[in-house]
Amino acid sequence: MNPLRRLHSEFGQSPWLDNLRRGWITGGQLAQLRDRGVRGLTSNPTIFQKAIQGSSDYDAQFERLTRESVGPIDAYWEMVLRDIDAALDVFAPVYEESNGADGFVSVEVDPGLAHDATGTLHAARQLHERIGRLNVMIKIPATKEGLPAIRTMIAEGRSVNVTLIFSLERYEEVIDAYLAGLEDRLSGGTRDLSPIASVGSFFISRVDSEVDRRLETIGGTASSLCGKAAVAQGQIAYSMFREKFSGARWEALARHGARVQRPLWASTSTKNPAYRDTLYVEELIGPDTVNTLPDTTLEAFDDHGRLARTVDADIASAKRTWSSIADAGVDLPAVAAQLEREGVASFQKSFDELLAALTAKSAELRS
Repeated sequence: MNPLRRLHSEFGQSPWLDNLRRGWITGGQLAQLRDRGVRGLTSNPTIFQKAIQGSSDYDAQFERLTRESVGPIDAYWEMVLRDIDAALDVFAPVYEESNGADGFVSVEVDPGLAHDATGTLHAARQLHERIGRLNVMIKIPATKEGLPAIRTMIAEGRSVNVTLIFSLERYEEVIDAYLAGLEDRLSGGTRDLSPIASVGSFFISRVDSEVDRRLETIGGTASSLCGKAAVAQGQIAYSMFREKFSGARWEALARHGARVQRPLWASTSTKNPAYRDTLYVEELIGPDTVNTLPDTTLEAFDDHGRLARTVDADIASAKRTWSSIADAGVDLPAVAAQLEREGVASFQKSFDELLAALTAKSAELRS
């Protein structure tokens, strides 16, 4: 059994793919990855920018849409949702075999709405209804403005991937929004909560990139803490997850079939070439978690990944490391705020650049 399959069968972690290209669907590669042990898929605006601008796979559809007088932004969603729908087909057997635990495909709302609570909720509902598939997860950023939308979506029985989590404090708020949404649904008369699923997505490598930069600026013994922040935070987050999904509040929901909101480790490719290429997979393995891997990281782990339950092997050490980083002079709340701003801006930039390119291409086709 390969490492990807063993992640799930022996350690309870679901490997998902953090990428999507139309050629992988039409060429059968996505189905092959599923058969090798990949149990779901995540996407984002940057992924679609690279896919659409980086190949000719979308040209015929875009030209047809342009001839039909479909504007660039509507054409974008037509192309994206065609891929999402096809990916949902690929992972539908996993969804069915796992009784709705896996087999999800995530698609993100317009990143320009990240700080618009009403707009996010409207877009998320619209996207969910337009796709209309049981195994779709709508991605909503974990901004302050996103939290009410997350709660409402869950209360309405819609599955949500909460994305762009960078702090333990915000993670607690995300869990509370999920639990409150389940409670709202229960109080509204729904007795079976089992169809609802959710993940809370921590962006791992970006934390090390920024914390390392600050540690190196501080210098001295602080530099010895480089490469340790992201894993420590993830491991502490897992201990929070275990605590929040236990006790009387959770048990009242679990009696009605509620599922835990699994921690999802995103951005798990290592940005620093000095670090092991499978670092952010190997150090965060444990039950009831998801790791969404870019294809290069997935192949690296499948080739030489080390398997062991690590996510809760030494929580005390993770907490000491986290405290030491703060004691060294790194302002961790400021890091989280910066990374959230940059994460939202990065997706917005990809979205805007792609729309600009599609607009130019549309004008060219019509000239």
